[in-house]
Amino acid sequence: MLTKRKLGRAGIDVTPICLGSMMWGQQNTEAEGHAQLDYTIERGINFIDTAEIYSVPPKPETQGSTERIIGTWLASRKNRDKVVLASKVAGRGNTWLRPDGKPTRLDDANIRYAIEQSLKRLQTDYLDLYQLHWPDRPLLLFQDNSTIFRGLPQPDDGVPMEDTLGALARLVNEGKVRAVGISNETAWGVSHFLRAHETGKGPRIASIQNAYNLINRTYETGLAEMGLREDVGLLAYSPLAQGYLTGKYKNGARPAGARATLYNRGQRQEKPNVEEAIAAYLALAQEYGLDPAQMALAFVTSRPFVTATIIGASTMEQLKTDIDSLDIKITPELEDRINAIHQRYPNPAP
Repeated sequence: MLTKRKLGRAGIDVTPICLGSMMWGQQNTEAEGHAQLDYTIERGINFIDTAEIYSVPPKPETQGSTERIIGTWLASRKNRDKVVLASKVAGRGNTWLRPDGKPTRLDDANIRYAIEQSLKRLQTDYLDLYQLHWPDRPLLLFQDNSTIFRGLPQPDDGVPMEDTLGALARLVNEGKVRAVGISNETAWGVSHFLRAHETGKGPRIASIQNAYNLINRTYETGLAEMGLREDVGLLAYSPLAQGYLTGKYKNGARPAGARATLYNRGQRQEKPNVEEAIAAYLALAQEYGLDPAQMALAFVTSRPFVTATIIGASTMEQLKTDIDSLDIKITPELEDRINAIHQRYPNPAP
């Protein structure tokens, strides 16, 4: 049986692997999504993550498809009590998610509409974890060099975080949400949400969902210590750097059916020193007789500040490989070797 971990201070226990689902509805069919869910539950994994904007790449025609696939699975299996279910409300800026065509914001009206629609698609009356997918305040996100801070925007017209937390508090009080979390956030954002909770503005955040992998360890600067000291656990997404750490894109390869091949969304991994860093990690895995994907996942899962590693797979073979990473131990010697590569190629794909 898998040893579960605490989801912040929310009183919820989750497995160290979380099943991500963002490809269901485009790259994967409903039947394939159901098969992945069945296998994951059979393996003892209890944590599932989705979002109102999924599947990816986001577009109006498939928006909400992933939640609908999970919803039909929950309805047919009748096992809602066996699952810790997480979803997300879109942050600032999307213009096709709401019926009025206005940009999404993290205010009460948008959050209320989003969760009501998510609950309908998921065929449930509550979420265990409801997350803010990205901030409302203007920030450079999902762009090249997005970790570089360029100063405060003028004007900063973001919805006050206290107001956002208040909207989430109402959902908690109504029983629609058990715990709340954030995603794609900064250390300042975490501290501000914690202060807002301490001053009575709403629930305490239980988690943060940010990218974290062997070629992007920027979370370790500032956020890792804060998360550990404040019991805000990391739900690490993109632990395989969109599949690049498996080696399948080595030397510019574009295998049929792979995400970068289908959607041309690998720009974050196509930066200076990324190829060299990945080659070093692939060689290290080979030296130790390890599957490179399993080594990369095991490293993330073994970090003390990680609550769960979010995996995503387009095939059952990939899913089995990913879950089997739980059997891999990152020894002190192997960790030293990994850190030596990190010193040579620090965070080439932030």
